[in-house]
Amino acid sequence: MRFFSHQRPEIPIVDHIKSDGTEWTIKEKLWLGLSASDYFKQFFRNPVNWLMIGIFAVGVPLILQRYIYGLAAVTHASNDYPWGLFLGFGLFGMVPLSASGFMLGTTCELFGRKDFHPIERLALLNGLLGYFFAVLFLEVDLGMPWRLPYPMFVSLGPAAVLFLVAWHVATYLSVQIAEVLPAFFEWIGWLKGKRVIRKMVLGLTIAGIILSTLHQGALGALFTYAPSKVHPLWLSANFQWIHFFCSSIFAGLSMVIVSSTLIRNFAGWRCDDTFKNSLDDITIKLGKGCSLAMITYLVIKIVAIAHDQEWAYLLTGWGSYYLLELGVGVVLPMFMFATAVRNNSATLARAAAWITVFGIIWNRLNTSMITYNWQLYPEIPHWKEVWITVTIYSLYFLTYRFIIYRLPIVYNWKGKK
Repeated sequence: MRFFSHQRPEIPIVDHIKSDGTEWTIKEKLWLGLSASDYFKQFFRNPVNWLMIGIFAVGVPLILQRYIYGLAAVTHASNDYPWGLFLGFGLFGMVPLSASGFMLGTTCELFGRKDFHPIERLALLNGLLGYFFAVLFLEVDLGMPWRLPYPMFVSLGPAAVLFLVAWHVATYLSVQIAEVLPAFFEWIGWLKGKRVIRKMVLGLTIAGIILSTLHQGALGALFTYAPSKVHPLWLSANFQWIHFFCSSIFAGLSMVIVSSTLIRNFAGWRCDDTFKNSLDDITIKLGKGCSLAMITYLVIKIVAIAHDQEWAYLLTGWGSYYLLELGVGVVLPMFMFATAVRNNSATLARAAAWITVFGIIWNRLNTSMITYNWQLYPEIPHWKEVWITVTIYSLYFLTYRFIIYRLPIVYNWKGKK
């Protein structure tokens, strides 16, 4: 698309009117202003698309195998290790990385920080797609998606933490869809729908704060179901919920930095000057928020160890591994963020964000898989489980790219607002 955007002045599409005075149709907008032949030429010219085709060629049959023959056909799941990559990465990992929606929505709409406005919709999109695909990962793990309404409406378990998580995620998904709808309404030209949503934005933002705070913490509380199985350094019954909530703050902000960097570098033709010119400043400000959240998280982790009297575990092999996770995943990027803010270095902040995203995924995999049943044998994921996980995440990538290329997420729609 970068080639066509340089060759044709009417591309990329940023309003409803063509250069000749006629209006773009929805079909033309879907094709990004190209003919079908040009669109497929640019599609197959991109090596990333060929990689996606290869992943899906193997992954889709494996997903079908999972649904036909069950989890045993594609995973090493057992009573000893019930949670694998589908939950360890797809649910416990993607949900904190998707926490940017409620934070940037709160920052812009509730606290009036309009300097973050160029990146607000991107943060909301991160949240929406992250939560949606976390649900997809959950459904691949659970199976029988057509039975999803049953535990939520028929056989209720209001005292269960998972029941709380399910309802909060489902409700928050609805909130996030509503928050992203204005971009869609601008794209299709239905301004009345956008105005209706804008009147609700304050209530949606407050609902997002409440729901996100509760279910981010509730994900951590799930591990209190198995207090004797998770290693004590990764499980503190009194602090687990706040560990998960606090870490989701810098996880979500870091993911916005990572995604915005990738979009600017690889889809710069779709970004407008406002987004590009403000990105470095916004990145540094987000880095400042990450550093403050990280020092808070680190202090709470130390308090939890002191409260539970777990100092002796730090002298074991597992303790060294725990300190390695904290050092690489939290302490290192925390100092990098602080240095980036002091020196006004967006490049350093971006490097710290990449390390932070890795650290969050590492922590969630440690908590849900690696240190689970730490006194027993280690569980190694089946290659099919890994491939299915990569396949679903590839679908997330394609969906994300499809929306970024079309809706006014990283550019401003021209014309009537």
